[in-house]
Amino acid sequence: MTVPSLAQRLAEHIQHLLGAGPFPQPGGWTHMGAVICDVSFQPRCNYEATLRPRLLRLQANWPDARTVRGFQNRLAMEDLAVAMKFNHTQKVATAHAITDLLAANGVDTRDDLRTWLDQEANRTALRTVKGVGPKSIDYIGNLVGRSQIAVDVHLRTFAEDAGVPALPYEQLRAVYEEAAALLGHDRGGLEHAVWRSKPGAV
Repeated sequence: MTVPSLAQRLAEHIQHLLGAGPFPQPGGWTHMGAVICDVSFQPRCNYEATLRPRLLRLQANWPDARTVRGFQNRLAMEDLAVAMKFNHTQKVATAHAITDLLAANGVDTRDDLRTWLDQEANRTALRTVKGVGPKSIDYIGNLVGRSQIAVDVHLRTFAEDAGVPALPYEQLRAVYEEAAALLGHDRGGLEHAVWRSKPGAV
C-alpha cells in the first residue's frame, strides 16, 4: 500500500481511539541541561515515574545549567550520574557527548538548538554520538519546540494495531505525518497523544 492509503488507515484508527482532538503539543524544556538529559536518559526508561522527577530536580539544583555552556561547566565539576541519581555509564556518556558537540557548534540555548536542527548536516552530526538514532533526533526537536513525529516502540505498536505493516523508521514517520495532515493535527501534538494512549501512560 502507498503512504497516503496507509495514512488514511492510521488516521481512521486515531479518530476511533483518540477522538477528534485537538491534541496540544507538549511544552518540552527551556533548561538545556534537562533537554540533553531527557534525550540521553529516556530510552527504555519509565518516563513519568523515573525520568521526569529527576529532570525537574536537575532544573532546580542546577539553575546555571539552563544553557549548554552552563551545563558543560557543571559537568566538568560534578558527576552527572550522582546529580541525576541514575547510574548508567552509556547514558551519562551520551549526555556528555551531546553537550560537547552542541557547545563546539555554538549552540547554547533552546532557540539556538531549534534553529540548528533545521540543517540536515547538523542532524547528521548528532547521529555520530553513540546512543543517538533517528528517533532521538526527532525527539530532541520536540523538546525544544519543533513539531515532529518521533517514532518509538509505542507508536509502532499503535500503527500495527491500525493495520499498518512494519516499516523502516523514515517511512513510518511519513505515514504518521500524512495522517496528522489528513486530520489537521499538529505533528508533535498527535505524536504525544498516541504516546499517552499506551497502557500505563499518565
